[in-house]
Amino acid sequence: MAYKNDVEAVDALKKIHDNFFNEINKAIYGQDQIIKEVLLAIFSNGHTLLIGVPGLAKTLLVSTIAEILGLDYKRIQFTPDLMPSDIIGTEILDEKRNFKFIKGPLFANIVLADEINRTPPKTQAALLEAMQERSITTGGKTYKLDEPFFVLATQNPIEQEGTYPLPEAQLDRFMFNVWLDYPTLEDEITIVEKTTSEFKFELNNVITKEEIIYFQKLIRRIPINENVLKYAVNLVAKTRPNTENAHPKATEYLDWGAGPRASQYLVIGAKAHAALSGKYTPDIEDVKAIALPVLRHRIIKNYKAEAEGITVDDIIRDLL
Repeated sequence: MAYKNDVEAVDALKKIHDNFFNEINKAIYGQDQIIKEVLLAIFSNGHTLLIGVPGLAKTLLVSTIAEILGLDYKRIQFTPDLMPSDIIGTEILDEKRNFKFIKGPLFANIVLADEINRTPPKTQAALLEAMQERSITTGGKTYKLDEPFFVLATQNPIEQEGTYPLPEAQLDRFMFNVWLDYPTLEDEITIVEKTTSEFKFELNNVITKEEIIYFQKLIRRIPINENVLKYAVNLVAKTRPNTENAHPKATEYLDWGAGPRASQYLVIGAKAHAALSGKYTPDIEDVKAIALPVLRHRIIKNYKAEAEGITVDDIIRDLL
């Protein structure tokens, strides 16, 4: 993995992106935008919250991505009785009566936190600490998590009984909030046809762990024009109601706007979007392309918006 310069590296990343989609389309149909956003988060070194009804292949999506990227994958089913030690790991006494730490499922490259809102805040906090610090502390010792480390958490938007919704401050740890919708009729026909027959496919690995870490650093090195940077920051400032830079729709329909972390994710996400598209620097269109998943979980509607049936996505589109 030796590139003469960053331009050559961006070209290589675009080729990896194309090869990745050739592979994943063997297993997943009609979810190209969702897949692209998850891939953007991985190369931006961020995490993703995935919201969708059951049966939309969320688990298959994550396990397939992990296989194509050559990453260690673990799935954790979050339940009301799940304890922090169940995901972090626990200390046991070995034969020599010494304490030995047994690593939990968090020690993986890609962790699927299935139905994260089904587990109490104490266990949610253990996961979110690992997401933020890329390490865990137990028994007075700190253990670094293997890089790259990426959490994809799912939530079911239908059933809210017996759940523990993530507070806004914890939602802010996720780079993207991605909404999974039903497939089109044509895609669903293909899905049913392939999954109810003896159709088999073989997935090929397109990148190594070391290359992913290299490209994560490359994306941070990509230059960004001042006008694009200002556009991203101004877009976030527009979401803050009753402030100097607030958009009229924000003041009318929002209780709270997005914080500085949204500006950071807009910029790094725009860089990743540009690089995966084969561009050497992001433009305003790259910022717009990722605005919805970056902002939709960082702004809070007021009662007027609820009463009038205004969605968060409607408001963000007005700001754009």
